[in-house]
Amino acid sequence: MKPTNLPLGSETDYPQKYAPEVLCPVPRAQAREALGLPDPLPFSGVDIWNAWELTWLDGNGLPRVATAQLTVPAASPHLIESKSLKLYLGSFAMSRYRQARELRATIAEDLAACAGADVEVALDGDMPAGSLPGRCIDQLDVACDTWEVAPGLLAADPGERVAESLHTHLLRSLCPVTGQPDIGSLLVSYEGPRIDPGALLRYVVSFRQHNDFHEACVERIFVDILERCMPDKLSVYARYQRRGGIDINPFRSNTGEKPQNLRLWRQ
Repeated sequence: MKPTNLPLGSETDYPQKYAPEVLCPVPRAQAREALGLPDPLPFSGVDIWNAWELTWLDGNGLPRVATAQLTVPAASPHLIESKSLKLYLGSFAMSRYRQARELRATIAEDLAACAGADVEVALDGDMPAGSLPGRCIDQLDVACDTWEVAPGLLAADPGERVAESLHTHLLRSLCPVTGQPDIGSLLVSYEGPRIDPGALLRYVVSFRQHNDFHEACVERIFVDILERCMPDKLSVYARYQRRGGIDINPFRSNTGEKPQNLRLWRQ
């Protein structure tokens, strides 16, 4: 179902001074109900948002800049609608904060109120590019002709058990509000029956015309791999390209591990 009454896809004013009222929560429950996810969830995880255009004024009126790293727990009842976050962060451009820590505390408090859970906020000046671990499967010779999510494409060999990481840069889905493409990279790390890499690649490509938010896509991928391939341990991590100066990077895992916020070559 297409979300309504969201800033995304609508004409909006861009506030020039602090405007927490523009933040818009989106309930996670609807997408999770569609997946039949139980309570408690079969995974833990976070959504890492990197905002590259944060700027504000210091006590002397001198502009300051930083990259804001925002970590939202997957267990929060709401995700934060992306355009509303852009509008909110942009509203600091003409707002004064004597110390960066005051700005950080303000952002953390406002985002926690929107998400319904504590949000970690870090302000940094640089994030060097890195690469995903494991094997890249993008050069496999496979034929693709399925353009809507097809979990039946997944396959694993129960007779061969491995611990490995596979990644692809061919992930593409569509924003459920605007229809714009969301493009990124996907890392699947697991222990258990060997996943057929060609089958995994065809499955990832099947998201190419699928309409859903970044977070819901990753949760669907986690659930489908868990059900179809039956790994003992599984982590799924997507690193999406930025839009509006923000990239979104959902991570879901049943191992308890935490992801590294590693900027990729296209981010």
